[in-house]
Amino acid sequence: MSGTVTVRNVTLGEGIPKICVPLVSAAASELVAEAKALKELAPDLVEWRSDLFAEVEDLAAVQKTLAEISSVLPGIPLIFTFRSAREGGGREISEEYYIRLNQAAAESGHVDIIDVELFNKENVVRGLIAAAHACGVFVIVSNHDFNGTPSVEEIVSRLRQAQALGGDLPKIAVMPQHAGDVLTLLAATNTMREQYADRPIITMSMAGEGVISRLAGEIFGSALTFGAAHKPSAPGQVAVAELRRVLELLHRSL
Repeated sequence: MSGTVTVRNVTLGEGIPKICVPLVSAAASELVAEAKALKELAPDLVEWRSDLFAEVEDLAAVQKTLAEISSVLPGIPLIFTFRSAREGGGREISEEYYIRLNQAAAESGHVDIIDVELFNKENVVRGLIAAAHACGVFVIVSNHDFNGTPSVEEIVSRLRQAQALGGDLPKIAVMPQHAGDVLTLLAATNTMREQYADRPIITMSMAGEGVISRLAGEIFGSALTFGAAHKPSAPGQVAVAELRRVLELLHRSL
């Protein structure tokens, strides 16, 4: 039932799940070096985790660093993400600055996608989606639950809410407490794809037990998976080269 989203030359929602690699360094010079190293891995997309950037509360420094990262990775779609501490990120910032930061990223001309957390105020989410779309920028509307794995119904509800708000790519990541929680996430992903999604979705179960969910997206319906270059940005991320081999193996078997 779900459709596709094409970002530059990358189409999400068809074929092998696309691989995104996060940039996680704290200093601008280290981020540029990290971006240069990523080119050899040839990821489909790159995500800048700006919440881990030491100067993230300096808007001019953020904009300058965005330009530098973009110049190093021409042609590779770039996701701009500020992950709040309450959803497993590096820090908290004010709502006002969160809005300014994401608007500035969308308006910079260097970003293809911004990530907006679902559990902000509805007017904040809708406003940032509208601002991004006005700049030709796509939006991931995300939720990261590090406390556990909600029921199938709740996971589907959150993904449907992200879709209803206008997010181009609804996303949820959950933390398993046991193997059954991984099955819950996969069942919810399949239900969302088959019954409700009209666009690509991104789902994952974190940590070691959840690794299978990062590999089996083509079977159950997750369009994007996150791989690690050197330092993972979330528990359970697999090295990019290994991730690609497994994704291609599964694809050939379908």
